[in-house]
Amino acid sequence: MNITDKVVVITGGASGLGGACVDWFVRHGAKVAVLDRRIPDPTADPQIVYLEADVTQADSVAAVMDKIAEQLGEIRVCINCAGIAPAGKTVGRDGALALDKFRQVIDVNLIGSFNVLRLAAEKMLALEPLDADGARGVIINTASVAAFEGQIGQAAYAASKGGVAAMTLPIARDLGPRGVRVNTIAPGVFETPMMAGLNEEFVKPLEQAVQFPKRLGRAEEFAKLAAHIVDNDYLNGEVIRLDGGIRMGPR
Repeated sequence: MNITDKVVVITGGASGLGGACVDWFVRHGAKVAVLDRRIPDPTADPQIVYLEADVTQADSVAAVMDKIAEQLGEIRVCINCAGIAPAGKTVGRDGALALDKFRQVIDVNLIGSFNVLRLAAEKMLALEPLDADGARGVIINTASVAAFEGQIGQAAYAASKGGVAAMTLPIARDLGPRGVRVNTIAPGVFETPMMAGLNEEFVKPLEQAVQFPKRLGRAEEFAKLAAHIVDNDYLNGEVIRLDGGIRMGPR
């Protein structure tokens, strides 16, 4: 899909991996709607619209999708980057992990992703095809290497991201016959605001666990892969690891 003048919805686009996607797609001619709970200072860029939204809320996200279609036009791409990653052992020093904390991670990372993509897909399926193949849209979700190698304290996070990875193929099968492709990126350890507050003693072992290059991933590398997925019409139903070959140990 040629991204020029296409409308791209990006959740969690105020910073981190989502923010890098916003920058890339705007630079390459797309019109971008950013859904986030934290709205940055207003921008004068007419290609970007920031909308405050809680991805877990069905009615509010539906209203936001209507607003995007009205303000920017036909939604052709949806990239889900909104997520949280609190750690907590199943049973820690203070007892069993609070069920509400586990549920919150599932609500945001898994249910939130599905909530947004189902409503974006509904908009896409109402559009005319873009080409002879019948292409109508592209959906990209964000999982994590934790979906496959969750570490100590990551039960909730790994479960949520494992769910994102597992639903990729069924949703691609649901939507593919009607022209909407669905893929998932499973990033390793990236330079994001979440990582910025960690000390070097914690970060160095993570860098050494990467096969090559021996560093954390850069947010723009995630954005480049998202852009390639949009561009390559034969990529569908895939979970793609972007991790420098890292395989996570138990801690």
